[in-house]
Amino acid sequence: MASGFFALLDDIAAMMDDVAVMSKIAAKKTAGILGDDLAVNAEKASGFMSSRELPVLWAIAKGSFLNKVIILPIAFLLSAFLPLAVIIILVLGGLYLAYEGAEKIYEFFFPHAHLKPEISLEPLTEEQILAFEKEKIKSAIVTDFILSVEIVIIALGTVIGKPISSQIVVVSIIAIIATVGVYGIVALIVRMDEVGLKLMQVSSKENSFTKTIGNLMVQALPKVIKSLSVIGTIALLLVAGGIFVHNIDFLHHILPQIPSIITEFIIGLVIGFLVLGIVNVFKKIFSKK
Repeated sequence: MASGFFALLDDIAAMMDDVAVMSKIAAKKTAGILGDDLAVNAEKASGFMSSRELPVLWAIAKGSFLNKVIILPIAFLLSAFLPLAVIIILVLGGLYLAYEGAEKIYEFFFPHAHLKPEISLEPLTEEQILAFEKEKIKSAIVTDFILSVEIVIIALGTVIGKPISSQIVVVSIIAIIATVGVYGIVALIVRMDEVGLKLMQVSSKENSFTKTIGNLMVQALPKVIKSLSVIGTIALLLVAGGIFVHNIDFLHHILPQIPSIITEFIIGLVIGFLVLGIVNVFKKIFSKK
């Protein structure tokens, strides 16, 4: 009886070791998309009144949890009964990520002509403010759903072939880290300027240390969000390239003489611009019709 109990403990310990190793690998694979998720959500959660930033972010975070509650069971069912579908979804997701990364680069060099909205001098009513918040929260949750699908599928792709119990534990851990970690960091980012203002108000001296730090934090916020966007774009192409290299045999053996990270970036960039070109052609055809 005792030996059976200790054998069970050994099995549990071994499974936890496997889960820890697989979770580390899955975390590395999803790091790129998490960077883009962070950049997107930092942008989505900014632009509100100071008192409304955290409530709006909390609403988006709750929507993100709900997204993953919907996505995870479907992903596990596919992995158990139709594992090939996971690879297909992974490659299709890679095409979307490559397209998004290429589109951001194209938009940077060839920005579209956006119409300037009419600016009203009248203050917004409470109903208008709530409607604006609701619309932006809805948009953020929809974007999060797309990114969550990619995070879950990429994480699942690292444990395909493992026991379903290990898959559930590993992918669930990644999903929780993705939500708590991303939205926790976003909360710190969007409140950076507020903390900076508080520090500036603490000291009455013009050149005090706290006032200097506070001023740096206020000025750094837009630069941090912008840099996250750049890092996220690079990460998108790296993640997409990695998906193609590891799941398409022909691409797995291309450019063996250069480091894999550069190969993945180049492949992600090339395929991204190919998809972007195809999408733009279809857009022109349908716009003419």
